[in-house]
Amino acid sequence: MKTLLVNYEYCTGCHSCELACRNERGLGKGEYGIMVTEAGPIEFRTDIGLTGEPYDWVFNPVLTRACNFCEERVAAGKLPSCVQACQAWCLYFGEAEEMVKKIDGKTRWALLSKPE
Repeated sequence: MKTLLVNYEYCTGCHSCELACRNERGLGKGEYGIMVTEAGPIEFRTDIGLTGEPYDWVFNPVLTRACNFCEERVAAGKLPSCVQACQAWCLYFGEAEEMVKKIDGKTRWALLSKPE
């Protein structure tokens, strides 16, 4: 099964994936195949020994039903447009088994399958 792997520790929220998808799929204003969601800033106070900034700001690309993993591009041996356009190099595409191997346990990841 093909999946999209997101290392959202490094997503900067630039929305390049959204724009590339909209251009590739011919989607109109307000339509998305992939959409960057945003949570933050979140202030956290904890006793578990976290160091650094007491704030977290998370951008996480999510797939919508308009996503088809760029079937035509992939059939031609290319990457989906969102992966190709990602400026932070935090999107990966491939078989689920291979994508899981990339998860290092040191950063935050999400494994996404195509919505049906």
